[in-house]
This record gives sequence, structure tokens and C-alpha cells, in this order.
Amino acid sequence: MIHEIRLPEVGENVESGDVARVLVSVGERVKKEQPLIELETDKAVIEVPSPVEGVIKEILVKDGETIKVGQLIVLIDSEAEAAAPVAEEKVPPREEPAQERKIPEEESVPTEIATRPEEIVSVSEPQPAPAASVSAPPPPSEKPVPASPSVRRFARELGVDIRQVPGSGPGGRISVEDVKEFVKRRMQEGAVTGVSAKPLPDFTRWGEIERRPMSKVRQTTAEHLSYAWATVPHVTQFDRADVTELEKWRKRMASGVEAEGGKLTITAILLKICALALRKFPQFNASVDMERKEIIYKRYVHIGVAVDTDRGLLVPVLRDVDRKGLKEIAVELTELSRKARDGKLSLEEMQGGNFSISNLGGLGGTYFTPVVNWPEVAILGVSRAEWVPRFENGNVVPRLMLPLSLSYDHRLIDGADAVRFLRWIVEALENPLLLLMEGA
Repeated sequence: MIHEIRLPEVGENVESGDVARVLVSVGERVKKEQPLIELETDKAVIEVPSPVEGVIKEILVKDGETIKVGQLIVLIDSEAEAAAPVAEEKVPPREEPAQERKIPEEESVPTEIATRPEEIVSVSEPQPAPAASVSAPPPPSEKPVPASPSVRRFARELGVDIRQVPGSGPGGRISVEDVKEFVKRRMQEGAVTGVSAKPLPDFTRWGEIERRPMSKVRQTTAEHLSYAWATVPHVTQFDRADVTELEKWRKRMASGVEAEGGKLTITAILLKICALALRKFPQFNASVDMERKEIIYKRYVHIGVAVDTDRGLLVPVLRDVDRKGLKEIAVELTELSRKARDGKLSLEEMQGGNFSISNLGGLGGTYFTPVVNWPEVAILGVSRAEWVPRFENGNVVPRLMLPLSLSYDHRLIDGADAVRFLRWIVEALENPLLLLMEGA
């Protein structure tokens, strides 16, 4: 019996991905749940397993190809015997499905964004802020719009009138990808930011060039940061914390945490401190809904941590950080960082953050301006600690000072709020006993 194996749903709002690797060959016998392909989505590489056991009769996708949910990827004969290895399998040309809509090249969005970890990308789908409504609502239509509730919600969060989005599915059905393409075109036309995209000059006039396609991760980073920077009124507050005593304590406690499989880093300590700060300053644990003119306060504390990988910047999210002990946080952070670098993070592990931390201390530098990870309203940047001379009781003494940079959304957070929030973090770093006073 021949089974048509199609790309299943791999995550919320994920409708397509790139084939990173085809893991099987024609004539090979595969077991149930054996991976068939590796699929690279916006923020994760996912193995797509076989739902049946049998022999691969035909492979209908290739490495680097972009495929959509529901698209046919392989044919499996559950009754056939395995054949000898095939030297080369030529895949016959296939017609494009009727529901797939090709976007003209001139409609693609130019995405040239900084590539270092100080600029952080969301684990969720690229989204502009609700405040940036892409067009004025048209007169009410009597004809119902063919779109699922999740697609309607996605469009509403972007400030898009779903009735203006052309659908590419059967009967004009609207998908999440259709909404994204609609927003991209409006962005290019200047309807969102008020600035039209300009064509690049012909660089070959001045010398030799090389063009390389952007990875899915880099595309998502560029799109999301464009939305965040164009929408969120960024302000950055700077401060320094004296971590001389904290560093001594961290080194004394490190071996005990390592025995549990974690690393007691300054990032792990900051996760706990920031979690308690978010409880004390709820406006930092919120999001802005400009469409409804509301502030959304979260009663949970999930924090994302930027991890620099060879695939780009990934942001795993630690859940309920305020309820966990420091050792548990350190172990979980170590595990998530390892999974990020190995390309094993799931989409769920990169979604739902309320606040983010980007630590560049391992690379050097002093201060920087991290980009708020919309729809969050603040992000903490951490640079390398350095020894500096300070006056204490009339004497000059060496102290280890940690530079901190807090970027925040000025629509919700005032400058005085930012100073109080960052000073609370500084004081907690300088006096860890403050955490006991807060019930940590």
C-alpha cells in the first residue's frame, strides 16, 4: 500500500519551512517515527518523522527547498521489500499546487539588520506592533471573510484589517503567510513606517561582490527587528553594579551547581534577580495593546536569554523563573543553551517570554543598546565586568564593576520607572541578601 506522507503541522503559526536535509533515500526501509527530513523553520530545526513503516518509493522534496504544511514530501510502500541502494534518484518536475501563490521578487522585503547578539529576535513569529495599523478600515463587507479564528487573531494583533488581505488558499482562504505578505508590502510602500524602501545601488560598479541567501533565522531576525525598531519608542538607561563580593560568592558556589549539571553564571543570577524585579515592577512584565488602548499585565514570569549560535541568535525562554531556586535556574539555562547551539530547541521553548536578557560579557565591550524584543517592553543588556579604582573611606580600592543597559518601551515605561527598576537590580547584585527580603 502506498502512503502519501505530507508535511504535518509543526507549530502554531508555522506554515512553511526550508528542507535542511533529506535523511532517507529511495529504496530504504524506514521504521515508524524514523526521521524523514530536517525542516528549518523561523527559529528551530525540526525532524519530521514517518507515520508508517515501509520502503521509500519516491522523494518529492530536496535540500534547500521551501515547503508548506500539507505538501507531499515522500511516498512510502508499507508492503514492499527494501531495494538495493539507488545511486541517484531523479525527482520528476511537479506542478505548483494551485493554492501556492508566488510573491514577485520586487515585493520581497529588504532585510539588512545587525547580526550580533545585542540585537535580539523573538521566538515567536515575526510581528509588527499593533500600533502600526497598515491601512484604514474599508466599509463593512456583507460577505464573510474566509479565515480561521487564529488567522483573524494574528491579523488583529498586527493591526491589519483582515478584509483587505488577499487569500491564496482554496476559495480565497486567508493564511498567516498571506497576512505577513500583506504587511510586508505595506511596509515597503511606507504605509507602516512612513519610509519607503529604496533600491540598493549596483555594487558591481565598484568591484567584485558575492550574494548569499539569508537563512530562515536571519530573515526572521531582520523582519522582527525592523518591526520592533520602527514601532517601539526605544530609550536606554545605563548603570553599573559592584559585583566584587558577588563574584567571590559565585566562585565558591560554582562547584555545587556543576555537580548538578549546571553552571552558576552571572546570567543565571540575573535571571533570578530580574524575575523578582518584574514582580516588584509589574509595568515591566506587560505588553501594550494599542488597538484596544489597553495594557496587558502578565501574572507569570517567563524570561528569554539570547544565545549566540552558528545558525544565528536564538532565544530560549525559561518558565516561571520567580518560582525556581538559583540552582534549578542554572541547570535549566545550561541545558537550554546547549540545545540552542545543537539546533535541538523546539518552537515551544522559544515562545512566551515577558522580558529578555542579552549578555555580551563573554565577547567584551562596555555598554550597548539592545533592541526591545516586541511584544515585550524591556530588555537588559549585560557587558563585560572590569576592575576599576574606586574611593572607599578615603582610600582607592579595586572593585569589579558590571555594566548594565536597560532598553525599554517609552509608551508604557517612564524614565523614572526605568531608573528605579535598574537601580533595584544593581542593589540586588551588590547586596544578594536583598533577595531573601523578597522571598527568594
